[in-house]
Amino acid sequence: VGYSRLMGADEAGTLAALKQRRTVILEPTVKTLGGRIVKFMGDGVLIEFASAVNAVKAAVEIQGKFAEANRDLAQERRIVLRIGINLGDVIGEGSDIYGDGVNIAARLEAIAEPGGIAVSGTVNDHVAGKVELSFDELGERMLKNIQKPVRVFRVIPPVKRAADQGPGMPPGRASIAVLPFTNMSSDPEQEFFADGLSEDLITDLSKVNGLFVIARHSTFAYKGKAFDIRQAARELGVNYVVEGSVRRAASRVRITVQLIDASDGSHVWADRFDRNLEDIFALQDEVVRTIVGALAEALPGAHAPPKRRAPNLEAYDLFVRGRILSMQTPERNLAARPLLERACELDPDFADAHAWLAMNLLFGWMYCYQDDTSEQVLALARRAVALDAGNADAHVILGYVLIFNGAGDLDGGREQFGIALKLNPNHADAWIFLADLEVLEGHPDEAVRAGKRAFQLNPHPPPYYHWLFSYVLYAARRYDDAVEMFHDGEAQVIGSQRILAAALAQLGRIEEAREVAGRLMRALPQFTVSSWSRTVPFRDRRDLLHFVEGYRKAGLPE
Repeated sequence: VGYSRLMGADEAGTLAALKQRRTVILEPTVKTLGGRIVKFMGDGVLIEFASAVNAVKAAVEIQGKFAEANRDLAQERRIVLRIGINLGDVIGEGSDIYGDGVNIAARLEAIAEPGGIAVSGTVNDHVAGKVELSFDELGERMLKNIQKPVRVFRVIPPVKRAADQGPGMPPGRASIAVLPFTNMSSDPEQEFFADGLSEDLITDLSKVNGLFVIARHSTFAYKGKAFDIRQAARELGVNYVVEGSVRRAASRVRITVQLIDASDGSHVWADRFDRNLEDIFALQDEVVRTIVGALAEALPGAHAPPKRRAPNLEAYDLFVRGRILSMQTPERNLAARPLLERACELDPDFADAHAWLAMNLLFGWMYCYQDDTSEQVLALARRAVALDAGNADAHVILGYVLIFNGAGDLDGGREQFGIALKLNPNHADAWIFLADLEVLEGHPDEAVRAGKRAFQLNPHPPPYYHWLFSYVLYAARRYDDAVEMFHDGEAQVIGSQRILAAALAQLGRIEEAREVAGRLMRALPQFTVSSWSRTVPFRDRRDLLHFVEGYRKAGLPE
């Protein structure tokens, strides 16, 4: 990344540093994992592995070691890589290899973020469940000179946290993570039902006073993987873990639940519940009450949240599918929409379905792959709040849309976030959106604190956390830290490159800034500084101009 800039600034020093990295990091790592360095090509290297698993492991290890080697260097002297990995046929000629298998790997490298790893769908298919890593699907991409679209995934590095955030769990707090329940049914379609029960349990426990609860996105990073409970607890920063299984058949459901003390792996409580399917919501309430009772010593005086209204079961099945799909790729987000719409039709009083239909539309709007739907989102969020004033999701969505739907109601947004966090102080999305609001109101230090809190609650967050926190760091004039967020490879969403471009420009790294700005404009050709400025309701125009200055320096169009 930025090879020409590095060579222009210090050719001899750059070549010496590259040689040192090659000798100390690259060659030993490749050799240990059974790879072969085919050739060096200026600022790139082609490496061949007999195993896709080893290729991915090598890439993660190399990126980790490069990041460590860069830690004490000034930003302008850091050597940062992009890595692309493909599994496919190659043609051998002497010691060299070529063909589409190689070309796709090269194209993947080009679209990877600095410090990141992009892999093809074939790689993801072969390594899934064989490495202790998570992958985010970025959808199908047309790659230069490749005839058919390629499914692209990005590797999520293990245990990445926000800059300077510190340990995950606040000291002296009882903390818990609910891992995804295992689907024991013969029907794989019941996976959604099992996931839905896990998510509902997280939501209910999050409302318990004094309990620190890890967000769903972070616990679901362990789904389908073999792992040690105590190690997972350390990574998530909790002292209790809930795990379980679900078997659904015809009109019956069996749920097995265990509460585990992560310090020694012992069972605090375990039970099995057999019920009629129509009693599933009462069963969820019973499980929450039992867990809170089992934690009585750590949570003196805590009470389980009030019982929830039982929705129509068919609507609930559609809802849990739609909720999970909404948080994934743009294509799956769009596929989730009719499911949530149908859930609202089947049960017009189902507040969660209305709230998550609003959330679904909000994500499409935020990620810029659909037109402005803020009025529809606003109506749905208001409907959800009217149906259930205790629905924290609805208050968070309502607050966010009040801020950005044109009128720029910052006071209304703050009021809604305050209600949401009173109802559910563990609502990680509320904290990251509050950080966004603090920037708009001119409080960058408060924004940093709110952002760190979001990462404590969601240590394996979705990409928009990294995008929003890089925006917060830029507002706080912590440009190096903003750039570092992107080096973690986590902020790869459409439009987010504008923050990276601005931060690089403010650091005087104009060539890199313009390269990033070019990638943004290829992905989002309609972007202009003036159109963006009209959508962001800063309280103080000077804070807006701070961002405009960075965009202009990076060469983004007026």
